[in-house]
Amino acid sequence: MPNCTHDCGSCSANCGERRDAASFKKPAHKESHIRKVIGVVSGKGGVGKSMVTSLLAVALRRAGKQVAILDADVTGPSIPRAFGLRGHALMTDRGVFPMETRMGIKVMSINLLLQNETDPVVWRGPVIAGAIQQFWTDVIYGDVDFLLVDMPPGTGDVPLTVFQTMPVDGIIVVASPQELVGMIVEKACNMAKMMDVPVLSIVENFSYFKCPGCGQEHALFGKSRLTETAAAHDVTCQDKLPIDPALAEAADSGKLEETNAPYLQQTTDLLLKML
Repeated sequence: MPNCTHDCGSCSANCGERRDAASFKKPAHKESHIRKVIGVVSGKGGVGKSMVTSLLAVALRRAGKQVAILDADVTGPSIPRAFGLRGHALMTDRGVFPMETRMGIKVMSINLLLQNETDPVVWRGPVIAGAIQQFWTDVIYGDVDFLLVDMPPGTGDVPLTVFQTMPVDGIIVVASPQELVGMIVEKACNMAKMMDVPVLSIVENFSYFKCPGCGQEHALFGKSRLTETAAAHDVTCQDKLPIDPALAEAADSGKLEETNAPYLQQTTDLLLKML
């Protein structure tokens, strides 16, 4: 067709050049054996998506599962810092080896390839999408029960690349109670539906703050809308994550694995049942 972009995933035309969605899938590295690929998404930034990804990885690892994180937020990577990872991933003729946390969680992030972790990644969309594909095809994760993909916010190039390239088994949507974010969450859920990827769970972050003095819970960002949002999208699994200064401090100091936060239990249990 004239003016064809060759991006069938974002085109509604039914032309002779159209390829089936399955044909876009790429195999992982031949030395990677990954049982489940789970995406963690959000409609906007700043809602704690990377925190949710990290906490889920720790919970699954404590349950005895082999876990890896693919940090797909190339321009704003934060996963290595939460686990105190510094240095560079090992690159050989066989492929790229992810770094491992103290608990044995394997992590691949652009920050583990840069000369300095503070160097900005000033790349256009196609280059970023190509890097994400290489994080899937060229990285040796080994035997992994769960690969958690921490995606950048929104519904742009990177989520589309992940959905089209990897065999995503489901997504976890992270939101805050604010009404505007609820609208944007709907966009993320609708994108997953368009890509035929199930929404497994919705996590409401910043759901409340528990007063350390009296123990009373305060909804600082407004009334929870988790139940209504989940019901609108037929999602039965829900979790609430409060404002917890101890979690933020642990992530900032690279000691998230040392926390014993009793959160995200329903989502963790659901993922474990998928194996």
